[in-house]
Amino acid sequence: MPSRRLTKDEAAKADTLLAEVKAMVTDAAGGDPVLLFALRRRLAARLTYWERGNPAKRKKLKAAKHKAQDGRCAICDEPMGVKGSELDRADPVDGYTAENTRLVHHACHRQDQETKGFR
Repeated sequence: MPSRRLTKDEAAKADTLLAEVKAMVTDAAGGDPVLLFALRRRLAARLTYWERGNPAKRKKLKAAKHKAQDGRCAICDEPMGVKGSELDRADPVDGYTAENTRLVHHACHRQDQETKGFR
């Protein structure tokens, strides 16, 4: 499912939020460039975890999906290891859950995304 595009008004709201957060982070850093860097990195990681879950959660899900799929790619049905495999979400909005994902080879995932018109 393609991602929803923001309207111009929604994009403007997002830009306003970003400007506010940038000002808050800059203020919190108090002119210390190293602290500013560290704060940005932490916030970026936490925002990613908010959408995708943390790496430990995804690793556990990958292992469970590998076992549930008998070590086979959900697209080509060929054997696959956990390392190098990827979780593919049926609906990105629903996140990385057992019900919303399948485990696939990287190459199969890329080809599937290309077929769907994603880059």
